[in-house]
Amino acid sequence: MITIKTPAEIEAMREACRIVAEALQAIEPLMVPGTPTVKIDEAVERYIRSRGGRPAFKGYPNPEGKPFPASACISVEHEVVHGIPDERPLRAGQVVGVDVGVEKNGFFGDAARTFAVGRVDKLRRRLMQATREALAEGIAMARDGNRLSDVSHAIESRVKSYGFSVVRELVGHGIGRQLHEEPQIPNFGPPGRGPVLRENMVLAIEPMVNAGTGDVETIGDWAVVSRDRLPSVHFEHTIVVKNGEPEILTAG
Repeated sequence: MITIKTPAEIEAMREACRIVAEALQAIEPLMVPGTPTVKIDEAVERYIRSRGGRPAFKGYPNPEGKPFPASACISVEHEVVHGIPDERPLRAGQVVGVDVGVEKNGFFGDAARTFAVGRVDKLRRRLMQATREALAEGIAMARDGNRLSDVSHAIESRVKSYGFSVVRELVGHGIGRQLHEEPQIPNFGPPGRGPVLRENMVLAIEPMVNAGTGDVETIGDWAVVSRDRLPSVHFEHTIVVKNGEPEILTAG
């Protein structure tokens, strides 16, 4: 069931979402060649806990019950999502997706951002631009009275205009008292289908876009990678559906 949040619940979510946004801002200076991804994860957890929050991803189980071992999902180059931080150093020219979830006072916030490490090539710049635009256009459709697939269609249309592919096996989601709530939000499909969006629904919209094929596979317990090993980019915001311009709770 899709829940419509009360004003008080949205205010409670606002704090968790603010911590998510600030954590993503705080790690930007670390996105330089030589930084191990585990150091980025440590910085994320340190910041979340300093603000009285809890890293929502740490210990979160996959379908087989294996707990995620870190506070942030850090996905490098062809890793689409759920990359596990480790000692590997970042290299110039890479793109790095960082997904952060926070729980505070019983409510959740969730956002992701892809960073460029130094100067990246034209392909990666266009991939990042396409995904940012797709997210913005999907959010713009999250208005009272629209259908859920209007969001999905807007995302896919922008991605296709660049010649890239959305990942179909992974979706956005509702969010609130749980990290993942109904509805699931695909990043593809025709407009005018699915549930009608209502004011004060809260959604985590997250296009995941591959430079080549949209096909993916899972490596180990968690990391999802592009099947052709071409780079992938991920941006996400937690937003509130409004009768008019949607509100982005995880805006920096």
